[in-house]
Amino acid sequence: MRVRPTAPIVPPSNIQGNALMVVIAIMSFLACLTLGGVSMVRATAASWQSQISREVTIQIKPDEGLDMEAALAKARDLALTFVGTKDAVVMDDQATARLLEPWLGTGLNLDELPVPRLIVVTIDESNPPDFDSMRTQLQKEVPQAFLDDHRTWVDRLVSMAHTTVMIGLAILALVFVAMVLTVVFATRGALSGNRHIVEVLHFVGAEAGFIAREFQKHFLKISLKGSAAGGTLAALCFAAANVWQSHTLATPQTDQATALFGTFTIGWGGYLGIFATMLVIALLTTITARLTVMRTIDEIDQVRSDPLRMDYLPD
Repeated sequence: MRVRPTAPIVPPSNIQGNALMVVIAIMSFLACLTLGGVSMVRATAASWQSQISREVTIQIKPDEGLDMEAALAKARDLALTFVGTKDAVVMDDQATARLLEPWLGTGLNLDELPVPRLIVVTIDESNPPDFDSMRTQLQKEVPQAFLDDHRTWVDRLVSMAHTTVMIGLAILALVFVAMVLTVVFATRGALSGNRHIVEVLHFVGAEAGFIAREFQKHFLKISLKGSAAGGTLAALCFAAANVWQSHTLATPQTDQATALFGTFTIGWGGYLGIFATMLVIALLTTITARLTVMRTIDEIDQVRSDPLRMDYLPD
């Protein structure tokens, strides 16, 4: 005797299921893209802050009768006497001219211009020197010297970074809210097309938990496929941007993009966040399917218990 293979209780593929998969893929892509962007901006802002915090500059303004080279050497040696300074480098004429090229062009003769000279002092971030004492000593020894510890720029940068991250998190929250509402309504719409299956199973005596589990499995597969497609596409976008950036170095477009956004990489933390987002979307869709099935069964029981509403039951 040949046993006929049993077909799945819930149709494996239908119009509603395919539409739901596309919706989940799109929302997953947007959520993962936003999450990766927030991670990238956060890492870039931290890198900016770290780079600025590692250095201070001493500016010496030219003055009549001032021996610039002697003043630079004296200020450099004085800075190195403080605990917390690692190194001090005097910027030569070529480096100073390169800083002025965007505004004054090439071929500058610094001897003919009253251009200040700079000393870049590398400091220990964990044990910075006493900047007030250093500033006071420089004013005594070299009156034309001015110490810039970049504290104002660091504070502005930190404030801008925090604001950018908060805006990104707000956008991410809005994307998640839109994703939740979209998934909920799309799941309910897909289940409405399969309501007759729930009714038939319930009428023949199947338990509510069994029916809910069958639909959970069905929508879990759909949500995993959709979220995996969207998350993978978002990860590929970041990987492609990173490859493009690495192959177009030293070009104006890439230099500007790197200066503003840093490297287009989100690291392992960003990829783990994308994976976690995919799991959250799949779990959300599964829970929504279960709750919708249970509510459908409750509605059927309410109809059966009310003789006036028996006409709504299927024949």
